[in-house]
Amino acid sequence: MSRQPYDKPTILKHATGLANKFGRGPSRKSLERIDGVKVTELIERFGSPLFVFSEHRLRQKYREAYRAFSLRYPKVQFSWSYKTNYLDAVCRIFHQEGAWAEVVSEIEYEMARRLGIPGEHILFNGPYKPEPALRTAIAEGSKLHLDHYEELYTVERLAREAGRVVPVSIRINMDTGIHPRWDRFGFNLDNGEALDAIRRLHAGGHLVLEGIHSHIGTFVLDPEAYGRAAAKMAELALTVRRETGMVVKYLDVGGGFASRSTLHSQYAPGADGSPPIDDYAEAITSALLGAGFPQNEMPTLMLETGRALIDDAGFMVTRVVGNKRLANGTRALIVDAGVNVLFTSFWYRHDVLPVLDRGGMLEETVIYGPLCMNIDVVRPSVLLPPLEAGDALVIRPVGAYNLTQSMQFIRLRPAAILIGENQEVDVVRRAEVLDDLKGPELLPARLAP
Repeated sequence: MSRQPYDKPTILKHATGLANKFGRGPSRKSLERIDGVKVTELIERFGSPLFVFSEHRLRQKYREAYRAFSLRYPKVQFSWSYKTNYLDAVCRIFHQEGAWAEVVSEIEYEMARRLGIPGEHILFNGPYKPEPALRTAIAEGSKLHLDHYEELYTVERLAREAGRVVPVSIRINMDTGIHPRWDRFGFNLDNGEALDAIRRLHAGGHLVLEGIHSHIGTFVLDPEAYGRAAAKMAELALTVRRETGMVVKYLDVGGGFASRSTLHSQYAPGADGSPPIDDYAEAITSALLGAGFPQNEMPTLMLETGRALIDDAGFMVTRVVGNKRLANGTRALIVDAGVNVLFTSFWYRHDVLPVLDRGGMLEETVIYGPLCMNIDVVRPSVLLPPLEAGDALVIRPVGAYNLTQSMQFIRLRPAAILIGENQEVDVVRRAEVLDDLKGPELLPARLAP
C-alpha cells in the first residue's frame, strides 16, 4: 500500500454570521462572465493569459465623465491620453465618442494621425519633442504645450524661420496641497517662472499664448486639489490678459483622476475610497465659473483623462499553473500572467476572482506570476478558495497602463480582445510570436551558427 503525501496542517481563523469586533467575515466572489461572455469560452478560443476589454464600459465611462463636466460648464473638450492604452480599437472608441488625442511623443502623435485625428485636435505634451516632430506639429496646427525654456526657444526659432506667428500653450506646476508635488514638468507658477516664460514668448513676437496646461499628479484622491489648480490657472490667465492683451482660449487641467483600483497603501477598497467623477467635475468647474472671466472670453476646459475612463473596462484572464505551500505554511499559486503584463501590480491591489468557486474554505494566498524573478508577485495576499492547476482567474481592473507598459521579458505578450456592445468578440491585438521579439535583430555573419 503506497503512502499518502503529508500535507502540513494550517490553522485559520474564520468569522461567521454578523459583524463582530473583528469586522465582517470574508465574502465569496467569483466572475464567470464578462459582459455576458463566458470566461472559459474566451480561454478556449484565445488562450491564456488574455487581456479583455469591454466596449460597453469604455463608452459608459466616457459618457459619464463628459456629462459630469458638460452639465456644469459650457465649453468642455476631452482628449484621450494615448499613453494610458495604445490599442487602436480603444483609441477609436474614445474618438467616436468625441475625444481628441493627447500625446507625449512623436510615435504617439503618428498613432493619432494614422487614426484620422487632425493636427488641430492633438494636444502635444511631454518634456522632449524632437525638432522634426515640432516642425510637423507646427505645420499641422497641433496644440503645442511647452515644457521648458529650451523648447520655447526652439519653437520660437522654427516660427521665425516659417515667417509666422505660432499659437502655443505652456505647462505649469504649482502647489495644490498634495504630496508628492509634481514639479519636474513645466514652469513653476508659485515662484513667478510661469509668468516670466509667458512674458518672454510674448516679447519675441513669433509666439502667442492660447492655452495653459497642468497635470498635478496621478491617482489623485483629493478633488479639491484640482479646484485649487483650476483657480490658480484661471488667475494666471486673467493676469496674462491684463498685462499682454493675449486671451487664453483654453485651460487644460490634465488627468490623474483616481479609478476604482486600490493602492497598496489604501485601507478601504478603491471602489469605496475613490471619489466619483462628479466630485472632480464640481471642484474644477466651480473654480472656473467663479474666477471672473468675461462671458465672451470663457476658456474651454480641456481634460486628458485616461485611467478613470479605461481602468474598469480592462480585465486579465489567467490560469493557475502551480499550487504550493511556502515554508511558513502560506498557500501560494503560480499563474501564467505576471508583472510582465500586469505592471501596475507593483502599486495596486487588484481584485482577483476565481471564474468558478467550487467551495472550500477561503485562505490567504500569495499569487506569483510565471517569471523566474522574485519580484513577480501579482498579489502578496488575497483570500481565495482552493484552486487547482488549470483553474481560471480574472484580475481587475487592469485597463490602464498595463498593456502599454507590458514587456517582452522571459515571456511574450498575450493577445487582447474586445467584447462589443452586442457581445461580439474581436481580437484587437494578436498574441506575439518569437519573430516579434527577434525580428529587429541583425546577426553578424561571423557569428552565424
